Formats: sequence, C-alpha cells, structure tokens
Amino acid sequence: MARSDLEICFSPAIFEAHADRDAVVVVIDILRATSSICTAFANGVKEIIPVATVEEAREMKGRGYLLAAERDGFVLDFADFGNSPYNFTVEKVRGMTVAYSTTNGTGIMKRAAECHDVVIGSYLNFSALCSWLEHQERKVVIVCAGWKTRFSLEDAVCAGAMAERLLLGGRFSTMCDSVHAATDLWKTAKDDLMGYIDKSAQRSRLRDKGLDDCLQYCLTFDVTEIIPVLRNGRLVSL
Repeated sequence: MARSDLEICFSPAIFEAHADRDAVVVVIDILRATSSICTAFANGVKEIIPVATVEEAREMKGRGYLLAAERDGFVLDFADFGNSPYNFTVEKVRGMTVAYSTTNGTGIMKRAAECHDVVIGSYLNFSALCSWLEHQERKVVIVCAGWKTRFSLEDAVCAGAMAERLLLGGRFSTMCDSVHAATDLWKTAKDDLMGYIDKSAQRSRLRDKGLDDCLQYCLTFDVTEIIPVLRNGRLVSL
C-alpha cells in the first residue's frame, strides 16, 4: 500500500510553500478558533462562514448574520459574541448560520480553500479527524494558525500529536522536518499537556485578559466526532 505524504506548516506566512491543490489541509488554532468551531458544530450550528477581516465581519453583521468576532481576544464592539467555545451554546447556535472572524484562524481557512479539502482540527475532534484522514489516501498538510503569522507553541504541539497518530497508523510517511519537530514537542508535552502549554505566549495573553477559563476544555480529547469541512466558502459538518 502506497503511503500518503504528511507535512506540517508552522505558520500561515509560509503556507504557499506547502500548498497543494490535491492535499487535505487541516487547520488548527487550539486557543481558540478551531476549538470553538468544533464546539459550535457539536452544539448544532448549521453553518459557519469564516471571515478574514474586520471590514468583512462588519458587512456580514449588516447583512443580518449572527456574528462571532474578535481581535486580540477582545470581542468586536458590533459582534454578537466573541471567540470562547463557551459562547457557542446550544441556545445561541443550534440551527443557525454564524459569521466568524478571528485574529488568526479564519484567514488561513479562506487562503487554503483551493486545496482539495479544508477541515478543522482540534483536540476536541482528534480521533474522529485522524481516522478520517487515514482513509483519504491523500497528502495531508496540517497548518498551525499561529499568532499573527508567528510560531505558536500550542498549535505545534497539537500538530505533533496528530502527526504521531497518523504516522503510527502506517498510512503516512514524511520528509518534512516540521513533522519531526512537532512530534518531538508532543512527546515532551503529552504527559502534562496543561503544564506544558502554561508557558505558551497565547496562554499568557488569555490569562492577562481573563479569557483563560476554557483552557482545560480546549485541551480535552474527543468531545465530538464531528469534522467541520469548508464547502463553497462555508464550514459545514462533514
């Protein structure tokens, strides 16, 4: 059986070096965008429309969409709510279409749209996503949303966890140094994931703003089996 290629892109700034129209792209933004998206679908959201800029977010709000939007962790003053997974409750989102704009995660979703598939990954849907990827027989590129195109520790660790699982499954191989680096990070972090992520810059940003109440939840494996996928510019449940 031929093995599929596996790559990790540590920053959206270098995505073009990894981009492949035939590849499946997995976007991860653990704190907090992709964790929130997985939560929204677990709670019954109909669709999520990723929006890259504040101007687009304002336009979507003007068109009547329910809007979740933040910059630097703070809810935009015209948005309905922000970026915490705890905002995406059943009462708010079930059956709804939500426009969504964040500092880091939503922009790369739109940039990757020309690839074969764009799916959303987190610890929350970890096993379901990895199992699905193993059956696609395609190159997989895991993209870390990072922080304003900078390297992000929590995203790299999660990418390493996914890469380890996929490589151990025997259906993938890699010639990507970022995969080896990320899996080494995961091996260091996995015995005390919360303690390891405590030193990440994003953890400090959230704590300083009083937005870190969801941290443990965002690091929890297998809360849902739903895999959000981008179709015609909208995230839907696969």
